[in-house]
Amino acid sequence: FRATVYPCPESATERREMLDGVNTRIEDLNTVITQTESHRQRLLHEAAANLWSWGIKVKKIKAIYHILNCCNIDVTQQCVIAEIWFPVADAGRIKKALQQGMERSGSTIAPILTAVHTRMAPPTFNRTNKFTAGFQNIVDAYGVGNYREMNPAPYTIITFPFLFAVMFGDCGHGAVMLGFALWMVVNEKSLLAQKSTNEIWNTFFSGRYLILLMGIFSMYTGFIYNDCFSKSFNIFGSSWHIIPMFKNNTWNKDVLLDNTVLQLDPAVPGVYSGNPYPFGIDPIWNVAVNKLTFLNSYKMKMSVVIGIVHMIFGVILSLFNHIYFKKYINIVLQFIPEMIFIISLFGYLVFMIIFKWCHFDVHSSQSAPSILIHFINMFLFNYSDTSNAPLYLHQQEVQSFLVIFALIAVPWMLLIKPFILRAHHQKARRMSQAISEGENEIDLPETNHSKKASQGDHSGGHGGHEDDEEEFNFGDTFVHQAIHTIEYCLGCISNTASYLRLWALSLAHAQLSEVLWTMVMHNGFSSSGWAGLIIIFIIFAAFAVLTVAILLVMEGLSAFLHALRLHWVEFQNKFYVGAGYKFSPFSFKYIIDGITEE
Repeated sequence: FRATVYPCPESATERREMLDGVNTRIEDLNTVITQTESHRQRLLHEAAANLWSWGIKVKKIKAIYHILNCCNIDVTQQCVIAEIWFPVADAGRIKKALQQGMERSGSTIAPILTAVHTRMAPPTFNRTNKFTAGFQNIVDAYGVGNYREMNPAPYTIITFPFLFAVMFGDCGHGAVMLGFALWMVVNEKSLLAQKSTNEIWNTFFSGRYLILLMGIFSMYTGFIYNDCFSKSFNIFGSSWHIIPMFKNNTWNKDVLLDNTVLQLDPAVPGVYSGNPYPFGIDPIWNVAVNKLTFLNSYKMKMSVVIGIVHMIFGVILSLFNHIYFKKYINIVLQFIPEMIFIISLFGYLVFMIIFKWCHFDVHSSQSAPSILIHFINMFLFNYSDTSNAPLYLHQQEVQSFLVIFALIAVPWMLLIKPFILRAHHQKARRMSQAISEGENEIDLPETNHSKKASQGDHSGGHGGHEDDEEEFNFGDTFVHQAIHTIEYCLGCISNTASYLRLWALSLAHAQLSEVLWTMVMHNGFSSSGWAGLIIIFIIFAAFAVLTVAILLVMEGLSAFLHALRLHWVEFQNKFYVGAGYKFSPFSFKYIIDGITEE
């Protein structure tokens, strides 16, 4: 069985001696093992103390040699040549760093920094700080801008939290959000030192300044809506009064007994002071039965006005791109017709909304026409409906002119630019052919050797030019322009409707807040005494948890995503291409922390 056979002495004395010898060897082996374990522990403790620094050294050495592998060696084998992108504003710092490196290394060759002309598109570098980095990340998530393209981030710093706050307008919820953001901002150094690996927490923490502004703007719009946990503030006193209704004998005890709902008549002297509430919505609307009807109309029109102004601002920003890149043909054949189209139709819609707000008062409100009907009839050229009175004199002529003007802008965008580009291409090709024929005639008296050399030089130069210049294709250009025209015209309609999400989300947030107050918090006030104290304590805990979980977290994330969509699709597509690539400089900090910049 291939077993090991050990000799066993016959006498007891020999067996005892053999046992003692085995025990001695076992003790020696245990001593060796113990000393070996102790030595290994000492080595591991010493290595553990240096492991972190060794890891950093390995990462740095690996990164340095990786960069050196990307460099070229001079023909003299005396220096290294590296082609890099760097911000012009940092040229002085780079030269100083190279000089310090030469001094520390003891090199006798001074570093040389020269600018090299290239046709490669440079990377995009937007210098940010801890406040603006979050907003720049929002823009870069859509797409990194082309080099020198208009950057939406500076405008997003204001418009993003504002549009979020339009959907999330509540003083109480905004104050809670502001408090959470302030806690992160005040304790940012200690929180950064923890180096948390929780991805959700890192996402919230990196956007702490964004959350801070969202909380501030939410409190602002909450004061505009006069809404704090579904309740209103009566700071300045309502502009509506009930007593004049009794003095005028419009109301009496019999009227109060016969009607569960009564309407204040602003035409009665003294009922309405004539001066609106100084800031925000009048608090009397909080107890009005038709509160929802009034706020729906107000928020819907406000959303349309904000959306159209936001889109027009995006189109105006495209003008700066055209001017900087010297695409003057786009100013005449793209920017101007785009502005004509959106202002003639949707700018006029904003005019009608504001005109109706300002023109009709309490005495003429019964004859106020419907803007929706007027806007539909404007496209149908239908003015036979006498039930809907005109807003102003000569409205038919003005609206007909605006529609025709907007329709003219469509072929203006669609047809002219492709044919002009084709004419420019044909002209450039004829000039190139004429230059080629002229050079061939001059080369005729030369020798065959010089002629071949000249033709070789010319063909090489021409080949390089063709590689750099994109080939013109009229069909592709026309299709691209048609897609852009259709996308813009239909986009103006769909984008305007998309801004109605401001109204929808604001309505949903207000109604959820009112439901939580009515169904949860209000029940805590029904009991009195010590029992009521305990009940209100428990109910408030449930109210606070539901408010944070539903209204702050879920509704907040929903409003954030909708604001993100409004900026990416409705705003940035008017001027921002986002087809560039990000400037990712070599950084030991990012390498050591394991951060990769794409």
